[in-house]
Amino acid sequence: MKKRRKVLALIGSLLLVFAALAICANEAIPYDESDNAKALEPAPAPKQQADSSDQAKEIAVPQYEGYYLLWNDEFDGDSLNTEIWNMEARPPRWTNNELQEYTLSAENIFIRDGKLVLKAIKTQKNGRDSYTSGKVNTMGKKDFMYGKVVVSAKVPAGQGLWPAIWMMPTKESLYGPWPRCGEIDIMEVLGNQPHIAYATVHYGLPHAQQQKFKVITDGTTFADDFHEFALEWEPGEMRFYVDGELIHTVNDWYTALGGVEKPYPAPFNQNFYLQLNLAVGGDWPGNPDETTDFTKAEFEIDYVRVYQKSYYDTNVKKPEKVFRAPLEDGNLIYNGDFAEAEDLNDEINWKFLLFQGGEGTAEIKDGMMIIKTRNEGKVDYSVQLVQANLPMYEGKKYRITFAARASAPRDMIVCVSAPDRNWIRYFKDTPLTMTTAWQTYTYEFTMTEKDDNNGRLEFNMGNRGSTADIYIRNVRVEMIK
Repeated sequence: MKKRRKVLALIGSLLLVFAALAICANEAIPYDESDNAKALEPAPAPKQQADSSDQAKEIAVPQYEGYYLLWNDEFDGDSLNTEIWNMEARPPRWTNNELQEYTLSAENIFIRDGKLVLKAIKTQKNGRDSYTSGKVNTMGKKDFMYGKVVVSAKVPAGQGLWPAIWMMPTKESLYGPWPRCGEIDIMEVLGNQPHIAYATVHYGLPHAQQQKFKVITDGTTFADDFHEFALEWEPGEMRFYVDGELIHTVNDWYTALGGVEKPYPAPFNQNFYLQLNLAVGGDWPGNPDETTDFTKAEFEIDYVRVYQKSYYDTNVKKPEKVFRAPLEDGNLIYNGDFAEAEDLNDEINWKFLLFQGGEGTAEIKDGMMIIKTRNEGKVDYSVQLVQANLPMYEGKKYRITFAARASAPRDMIVCVSAPDRNWIRYFKDTPLTMTTAWQTYTYEFTMTEKDDNNGRLEFNMGNRGSTADIYIRNVRVEMIK
């Protein structure tokens, strides 16, 4: 996805108690490329001198083994703490074709019942729909390198609403403009699918990203209640959590300056700051429509807490890529004959996905994958069957084969994508038409990009003008030259 210059925020209170601590948080920890073996040693947490009310607040903030509290904001005051937060004003379409104007207005950014509220408002301007919203950040006030970020938030539901918790480097020019500077997205939710929370890391050049998501499957959404989103950021690894569940681990990234790749772990070896915002519209979520209820378009944040370890070892090395071995018959697809039952929601072998209004089911039965679609959704990947972790080697030639039929004539799209490389295609999106009779489909392509251990075979069945059932069997991807 493209860069989202959303400005989210972090929050910190306990001002008197953590005054010395705040100074420590604002000091950048210098990075010397010639001495990457140095250990990062933030100053230890000072002893606290607090009155009884401050002590009560401190006790309410959880502690984590190996971490001390660097700063936090529980939003217990009457107004935004401007010693921690900046309010950011931006015009409409500043980035990503988003529609909102970010303002400094108390109608868009305010504290209510111990929570920070970023509210999107729909108005009329020159006879056309117009939108304002709120965006805050901690740039220059609470910048830090490495730590544990914990945010409790409740998102709004509604087409075109796009809340986010994310981080950008204080000095974007250190490695060059986005995406070379790096971006850490702790949480993003699209209002039209509020049961999915995304965690993403952007870097490059060329632009690359690694993204995973948490899907709530119990019928509730992230708009129904507060959920906790967390990041553990260390010199050679980032771990993302939703309600304490690890959903994404990233330890392989890069950046280049002047065509020369910089030493790992660049660009994530510099101070970053936190941002919170509620966007309206844009390239990813699409624009609001008549179903969007702006009386409920509020992004609520209960607390922001940032912890840090007293010691980080910066002598880290970029991990070697692990390429999955083909099966004995040369097939790069595991369980391509659908001989084994699988959990189609996990990250092992086959995965069935629904996005943007897609509704349906998938099951393995009698040596086939059977996909039944109830709603085709808004995009081709609204109903999607994939298998990732395919080893793709530069200059090698590959062959894709499979058999498919449908309960009524219809089509779908097949491709091989690069989830970690901004979804470029190693094998282009290719429509195919199915009939009620089994047909075998064969495609060949040459991998022209750099080696990638995470190619992904995709069958995209959404937004194709049909909800006819699809049957697939005998799927193979093999290196032929």
